[in-house]
Amino acid sequence: MTMTSALRGARSGIPRKRARRQWTGWAFVGPFMIVFVAVLVAPLLYAIYLSFFQNQLVGGNAFVGLKNYAQVFQDPKFWDSLGRVALFLVVQVPIMLTLALIAALALDSARLHGSGFFRIAIFLPYAVPGVVAALIWGFLYGDQFGLTGAINGLLGGHFIQPFTSQTILASIGNIVTWEFMGYNMLIFYAALRAVPNSIYEAAEIDGAGAFRTVFSIKIPAVRSAIVIATIFSIIGSFQLFNEPNLLQALAPNVISSSFTPNMYAYNLSFAGQQFNYAATVAIIMGVITAVIAYIVQLRGSRQENR
Repeated sequence: MTMTSALRGARSGIPRKRARRQWTGWAFVGPFMIVFVAVLVAPLLYAIYLSFFQNQLVGGNAFVGLKNYAQVFQDPKFWDSLGRVALFLVVQVPIMLTLALIAALALDSARLHGSGFFRIAIFLPYAVPGVVAALIWGFLYGDQFGLTGAINGLLGGHFIQPFTSQTILASIGNIVTWEFMGYNMLIFYAALRAVPNSIYEAAEIDGAGAFRTVFSIKIPAVRSAIVIATIFSIIGSFQLFNEPNLLQALAPNVISSSFTPNMYAYNLSFAGQQFNYAATVAIIMGVITAVIAYIVQLRGSRQENR
């Protein structure tokens, strides 16, 4: 064999090896891609497809283009539900994240005795399924049979009313905060544990006190974790469904079928048989949620790079 033929053989073998490597990579990624397409991409594309049609009395399911989207933007029930969850987000999320941050800072400090017990106790409500949590709090809120009713009976009047139009969002916010504060606390606590001890030692040498250390070292160190928790909380607020849907039986005059956008889409689809319009509402809510989450992430990354 001459040197020229050997070089040709080596060159011809290189593309085969690269092709094998490429197919090997796809073999590892393939099962995930199949599941990803089946459970996420395909339902999303089907929902988009449904949003361009409308079930009519004459002609059946007919293509209507963007008519459903125009109808959603003129729907007062949709805007009322969107404004309700937006108010819920603006009020409940900062309170929940602040409490979670305070709990994480307390656990991270060396002054709290029994930190392991408190960490498990705060996180434990997150392990309770959302349906069970809503049922538990529904019993506590019941003014006829629950804890609230017993307290009102002792006071001799209906002084505590969790299920009024003025207090229902606060009641639901209390449930959501109880459920997810421990989850966010663990995110912040994990970020705090990743801070090197040398930074704390340097701050102590410079004479920094406890509050100075918290505001100058600890809170800046968990800024990325705060952004992540905020994004998750925004998504969770716009997806609010379990709590108001289960409490509706206790407060039917306050919690309507369009109390939140998810409840509105659910009742349109399964109760009203308006699958096309429900798909349109879901897609619009998905776009709104994605845009707001992206803005928060972009703003957080800019502040982190300063």
